Amino acid sequence: MDPLPTYDELPRDESASATAWGLFGEDDSLGRLNLITPEVVVGAVALVRRGVSFGLNLSIAEFVPPLDNTRAATRHRVLRGGNDGVEDLDDVLDDFFPQISSQWDSLAHIAAWPNVFYNGRSAEDISVRGRNTIDHWSKKGVVTRGILLDLPLVRLRFPDLVPDTSHGSVAVSVEQLEAARRLAGVDYSPGCAIVVRTGFVAWYRHQDRESRTALAESLTAPGIEHTEAMARYLWDSGASAVVSDSFATEVWPPDWSEEARPFGFLHRVLIGRLGFAIGELWDLEELSRDCALDGTYEFLLASAPLHVPGGIGSPSNALAVK
Repeated sequence: MDPLPTYDELPRDESASATAWGLFGEDDSLGRLNLITPEVVVGAVALVRRGVSFGLNLSIAEFVPPLDNTRAATRHRVLRGGNDGVEDLDDVLDDFFPQISSQWDSLAHIAAWPNVFYNGRSAEDISVRGRNTIDHWSKKGVVTRGILLDLPLVRLRFPDLVPDTSHGSVAVSVEQLEAARRLAGVDYSPGCAIVVRTGFVAWYRHQDRESRTALAESLTAPGIEHTEAMARYLWDSGASAVVSDSFATEVWPPDWSEEARPFGFLHRVLIGRLGFAIGELWDLEELSRDCALDGTYEFLLASAPLHVPGGIGSPSNALAVK
């Protein structure tokens, strides 16, 4: 693969925003995941030294009520059957939303502008022809080098960097991500996954039912800032994916004002224009504790998205291995 252009070298769309359409081919449905080459996978596997693994998946019942109030809570039922007096059990999930908890957003999730998705695809291209959908990721999985940026560790320098949303949501800046990266002692590499711990999940777990209900009704959550500087930083990092423990990975709610477009809702840029894989609401607590103990903030990241033909998102099904 030829070296990627820098963000400032990318072509511009009709709104004068940078776009990666066609960079990986006109038929591409993987976006930045194309950067995960066999060499990247081999390098990531070499990071496994201790043989310890960490599940990065929250329970599908973690968020009750769901943080996105357009989604229903999943109901799990156990079915009993059998023959000759010997039982066998099966189960079923009712109202299962694949993005209800720890999740991936595919390139079919958010359009760049009305009815125009990554690589110039239409909603019909997605729903009828299966372009940009999660099953393209499922066929090879996501196996790469993960880098943890543990924002609570730089809170002494940035005291406003808190997951508590009672006074509004916190927008994480490029400077703050860089501070966490330097503290971790890691550099970005082609195809890596930038994994950002804001502390939101840990904070949420200490909230009572009344507070959780209020949060779901008027959601605020920390995340990366809505700016072109952030889009440029992520693109030029060489990363294939950006993941966090927060609701949208970007700060929530978006800035819907005309003046903020298109960066006010950064999904439209990162997914719709630049082809990033975005992970949300991942469980990073045990991993962060281990990284603090051994001082190693890089690891093998392996994820197997659900193979749902035409799927829009998937549970993360992710592991970190060190």
